[in-house]
Amino acid sequence: MTVSAEYSYYKAVDLSNDKRIRNFLLYSQKYKYIIHEISEKNIDNSIGLNYTVLQRCPHMGVFCVFCGVRREGGILMYKLEDFMADLERRNPAEPEFIQAATEVVESIIDVVNDNPAYVNAKILERITEPDRIFTFKVEWEDDNGDVQVNRGYRVQFNNALGPYKGGIRFHPSVTLGTLKFLGFEQTFKNSLTTLPMGGGKGGSDFNPRGKSNNEILRFCRSFMTELQKYIGPHTDVPAGDIGVGGREIGFMYGQYKRLRDENTGVLTGKGRNWGGSLIRPEATGFGSMYFANEMVKAHGDTMEGKTVSVSGFGNVAWGAVMKATELGAKVVAISGPDGYIYDENGINTPEKWDYMVQLRASNNDVVAPYAAKFGAKFVANKKPWEVAVDMAFPCAIQNELNLDDAKKLVANGVKYVVETSNMGCTAEAVTYLIGQKIPFGPGKAANAGGVAVSGLEMSQNAMKLSWAAEEVDEKLKGIMQNIHAACVAQGKSSDGYINYVKGANIAGFKKVADAMLDLGY
Repeated sequence: MTVSAEYSYYKAVDLSNDKRIRNFLLYSQKYKYIIHEISEKNIDNSIGLNYTVLQRCPHMGVFCVFCGVRREGGILMYKLEDFMADLERRNPAEPEFIQAATEVVESIIDVVNDNPAYVNAKILERITEPDRIFTFKVEWEDDNGDVQVNRGYRVQFNNALGPYKGGIRFHPSVTLGTLKFLGFEQTFKNSLTTLPMGGGKGGSDFNPRGKSNNEILRFCRSFMTELQKYIGPHTDVPAGDIGVGGREIGFMYGQYKRLRDENTGVLTGKGRNWGGSLIRPEATGFGSMYFANEMVKAHGDTMEGKTVSVSGFGNVAWGAVMKATELGAKVVAISGPDGYIYDENGINTPEKWDYMVQLRASNNDVVAPYAAKFGAKFVANKKPWEVAVDMAFPCAIQNELNLDDAKKLVANGVKYVVETSNMGCTAEAVTYLIGQKIPFGPGKAANAGGVAVSGLEMSQNAMKLSWAAEEVDEKLKGIMQNIHAACVAQGKSSDGYINYVKGANIAGFKKVADAMLDLGY
């Protein structure tokens, strides 16, 4: 191989047929990369390289494409350990964000290193840094007339694909690190839907549990009084999340309209009577089951007759239970902070589904009353993952399914695990499930149904139209089928196992990264 001497290259002999070497040699002129003299002692023999590159470097610094040394002017290849150490240094005491970033970067780093355009543009540094973060004080008055103070946030993570889009969470566990992880995940999740939406997330450490309707109203008004300065239908479109349902969206939207004197689609998850979309409350659970149905079909299987455990009992779990039943599965477990319900007859009737909604609306955050009403078994202070089932769906909160839970599921014969909450499994649990060759659907792919229907709600608002439930449901099903196909295309390994985590991360990342390059970001 002979390379032009325009940048002081002389001769390169490639005996390895290694794609990365050829890429760097061929792209080096275009991107002005520097490859200094390399001998075999510089090369990691474990990857079987055998080549020689001769070059005189006209610059002050030099960089070896395999040792990870930095030089003036940038990096030619990323080293995972160095990049993550630097990211953790810049984001201290934010374990959820570091966990989410680690999972993504581990999956995509080879893709990045194989594309000099990504490396030269420092895509990894930029895609792991939020565009901006707003933090604000939320003052409100409780029913006793006492002033209370909470902290509000909005993380606008990345808008390369469209307006920032992501939910608002009201929960005492909310921190900046939590919302950065959620906004980061949202960026790739929204990318997978193929709809024009960027990624963001917001919320407060306000706890709605035990609060009266009027207290929640006053808090929502105060929260939106500040948040409305930073959002808009073409800028940032929040939605609901944990602790924020149709009631809270209504209170916030009413305050937005009062302050801005405009009627726009600035929030999604709105009520049906004032701009909302049909099946939006059910959409995350519905979408997860559509994704799971594609998973089982890809493995020559069917959901018909499968037993299912679901964590949580709010909107996500509610939608998942209904759609699982429609697809022929039998949901036998739901859960709350107080324990889990085991209903051997199945949570499979409209009466049971409606009661789940009543439990959520009570703001008591307990699931035990279900057992008394329907004659089911309640197991206090335990998780539903000890129940022997075919399919498990974490639907509540991040890191709810840990390594011990994963081992119990596998020991009891689980066939599929599908994250329906955001990062519902710990990193150790995910690694174990993949190591056991259990098909595992990650949250950024499996729970994209909620934001997908939010995107469809935005479209309906923009066109001043309202689609029938069947039309929205059919569009959602198609989106989830396409997400599954993208995961398979990027995640199928040579032994036939589909690594859905890797597939989802690569597919989501490439769309965002390419848009950033196209826009000159």
